[in-house]
Amino acid sequence: MRGHAGYWAFLVHRISGVLLVLFLPGHFAALGSALEGEAAFDSFLAWTERPLVKLAEWGIVLLLSAHLAGGLRVLALEFLPWRDWQKTLAALAAGVSLAVSLAFALALTR
Repeated sequence: MRGHAGYWAFLVHRISGVLLVLFLPGHFAALGSALEGEAAFDSFLAWTERPLVKLAEWGIVLLLSAHLAGGLRVLALEFLPWRDWQKTLAALAAGVSLAVSLAFALALTR
């Protein structure tokens, strides 16, 4: 059962959700730096221009798109009658998340 596409889709959805939850406190702290004043927020924005941070931004977009596509797949499985398309839905979810993250990566390089 672990080699099945549905299992891998479940695993990607679960892991992306956990990683997004771990990301949120840092995101809120970054947004909170705006409350400390303009200089603190400008310092944070300067830090975000680093290449490693840009790579991390791409990773966040990949996680978001994978989690969204996986969630849409789960909704389709719950509410649509054709459950024999599970492998196709898993592949579609993976393709959509990869396409979104690659488009974001291209936007970062411009």
